[in-house]
Amino acid sequence: MHSARERESAPPTGRAVASHRGGRQYRSSHRRGRPRRRRRRYLVGMLVAAGLLGSAAFFLDGARSDASSGAPRPRSTAHITPTPTPTPTPTPTPTPTPTPTPTRIDVPSTGTGTFVTARASGAKVGRGSHLLRYVVQVETGLDISPAQAANEIADILAAPRGWTHNGVSSFQLVSAGEPYDLKVKIATPGTADALCWAGIHQDTQGEYNCEIHNGVVVNLKRWVKGSPTFNGPIHDYRALIINHEMGHFLGHTHMACAGPGRLAPVMMQQIKGLHGCIANAWPYDKSGHFVSGPHMP
Repeated sequence: MHSARERESAPPTGRAVASHRGGRQYRSSHRRGRPRRRRRRYLVGMLVAAGLLGSAAFFLDGARSDASSGAPRPRSTAHITPTPTPTPTPTPTPTPTPTPTPTRIDVPSTGTGTFVTARASGAKVGRGSHLLRYVVQVETGLDISPAQAANEIADILAAPRGWTHNGVSSFQLVSAGEPYDLKVKIATPGTADALCWAGIHQDTQGEYNCEIHNGVVVNLKRWVKGSPTFNGPIHDYRALIINHEMGHFLGHTHMACAGPGRLAPVMMQQIKGLHGCIANAWPYDKSGHFVSGPHMP
């Protein structure tokens, strides 16, 4: 064994002698080479990692959205034809249908006194055995079409609440030149007065209609202007005229109001006042009951 002093002064080994040559301390060549190899490995690793990252970025770039990277995306080499944005077709503005201007029918105080018969005909209306064939005549020179007036009268006589509802009467519009049972004449006030006076000696005062032995006379003024006591469409008042005068031809006499709030009988002279009744243009009500009232002398 060596003492402590001997261990301290023992000669250095060969590795130690080499490291102390020339009075300087050197590391062995084994120790000097290790750090350099580490740096090389580090640099090689960095280069490999950079290459791998670059390759990954190249292959993954297509899967990234624009929002995931601030760098511009590489331009694609594929040619893409842009889809044109369709131009919306403007919706055409519909042209408003013009409202027809009602034709003003002139009502002269008197006329020619001659008539033209409508060339219009229709089927029999009503199931009654008492058939009345009629023609429609319009005084010449008036602003009324005879055929149009004839068709309107035919519609009135064919209505469910008209005289055919009694089960006895039926009507048929016939044209000029065909056999008929009565005439329906539309005349100026002056001509109507003359016909009514000649037929039944009744003064219609240029205001009223009448029934004569061979037909009905309709005052043009009433046909065009209606009545101040009748609040309704002019066609409804024309229905009152035809139903009232045709009722006389069927044998019905004048009636009075049956009570306030009741329908006025079609045989009531409604133009002279309703007396509490409600204006009505039809012989029968909506339930099919005959509208009646006290008989007038």
